[in-house]
Amino acid sequence: MSAPIVEYRGISKFFAGIRALENVDFACRSGTIHAVLGENGAGKSTLIKIMAGVLAPDAGEMLLDGKPVTFSSPDQATRNGVVCMFQELSLISDLTVADNICISDPPRRFGLIDRRAQTRRAEELLARVRCEDVDPNALVRELSLSRRQMVEIAKALGRDPKVLILDEATSALTSRDVQTVYDLLAELKSQGVASLFISHRMHEVDALCDTLSVFRNGRHIETFAKGEKSEREIVKLMIGRDVEAQFPPKPAPAPEGKRGEALLKVGNLSWLNRLNGIDLSVHRGEIVGLGGLDGQGQKELLLALFGVLRDVEGEVVVGERKGIPSSPAAAKSARTRMALVPEDRKTEGLMLGMPIADNLLAASFSRISRGPFIDPQQARRSIEDGIARLQIKAGSTNDPVMTLSGGNQQKVVIAKWLMIDPDVILLNDPTRGIDVGTKQEIYRLMRDLANAGKAILFYSSDYAELIGCCDRVSVLYGGRVVAEKVGDEISEEGLVAASLNIDVEAA
Repeated sequence: MSAPIVEYRGISKFFAGIRALENVDFACRSGTIHAVLGENGAGKSTLIKIMAGVLAPDAGEMLLDGKPVTFSSPDQATRNGVVCMFQELSLISDLTVADNICISDPPRRFGLIDRRAQTRRAEELLARVRCEDVDPNALVRELSLSRRQMVEIAKALGRDPKVLILDEATSALTSRDVQTVYDLLAELKSQGVASLFISHRMHEVDALCDTLSVFRNGRHIETFAKGEKSEREIVKLMIGRDVEAQFPPKPAPAPEGKRGEALLKVGNLSWLNRLNGIDLSVHRGEIVGLGGLDGQGQKELLLALFGVLRDVEGEVVVGERKGIPSSPAAAKSARTRMALVPEDRKTEGLMLGMPIADNLLAASFSRISRGPFIDPQQARRSIEDGIARLQIKAGSTNDPVMTLSGGNQQKVVIAKWLMIDPDVILLNDPTRGIDVGTKQEIYRLMRDLANAGKAILFYSSDYAELIGCCDRVSVLYGGRVVAEKVGDEISEEGLVAASLNIDVEAA
């Protein structure tokens, strides 16, 4: 067995007396894909931030190629071959794709940036990640989240890593782009690069990784080869207890004519060429899933219903109010009572530099105000109720929300919207990039909300979530609902066939 390319010996890190890592021994070898697993708050982010030069350890030492090293900055780590792709993208939105890819070392001519050479370099790297459709001269803010993630990967490859750290690198990607990342990691492995892979998607870990390390509460619990432990055993190591049933029980499906009041009715909804006559309904007490392959209009449908898109045509009825909401403010108003948990909590759901308290209250200021003034007692009660209801793990509510783990940040987004007491809740991939324990909490919350009479429209890129959570699933293809699955019809085979617009029985 080869010597480790990266090794930790007794590494510890504390923040205000709170343990992030304690006496961690850990090693990663060249030519392997090494999964780092654990719940949010287990220490994974601190582990990789020390490796990437973002943080310095309080105790212990790190070795690179057998030699002790201390990185004072990410740039120094990169120059030594350690390249990290953090879950929070590092791209600068108002610069071009080429500027971002080459930002740390742009090609120069006569002391100035050689724009042509930079564009050629960006084109080469984009082609390597199969993103030939991305214009190197486009501004990053013009790209979809999935494409921004692929640009981030291209940028990382351009730095010729010896050690590549991927923190939830596939969480925002389409299925096609995920396969591209799989192929790239296999290529890098054959070239002797060590890849550290952080993901909460166990099927990705199983498909990619040679070695798995589990962290819990700031400690390294165990490292083992793929196949040595079952998924259930791995999850037990991560959370420190036996795994409960992943999804809460669903009620028996109601016949079509006995589903109760329809809180959301959508008729012939269309937008540009992305939505083409959508018809669906969500009844009180129901969780209705949006299935289908990525990019079939699911996300645009949620945005249209919440008043984000312009020039939407068709009919929308929310409760007794008719009409497509003209804006998010109209959608969340006391008359409509609709909430949207967006796809990207970092850019669409949170104000990262602002306090936890302000983020929790952001959607409901009008409900805790007397005239132009906020009622401090009501605000405090709302914050305390939101934290208790979602079991948000936070120190002071005056701390910036960016200091929370990813799972707790997502809980803040959800709690913020529950404070307006919505009747209709739109969920856009709400468990993306969060740990298994927090996922289970969100699944239980969804069912509790449905049992309390809420109507939930739920998009997920994970078929297992649609199968486990939903009472009905409307499958989209080409911007249309092509099938509806109910009860036992909600199976992986049925959803995949409908996603491809295939009639399995006819075939």
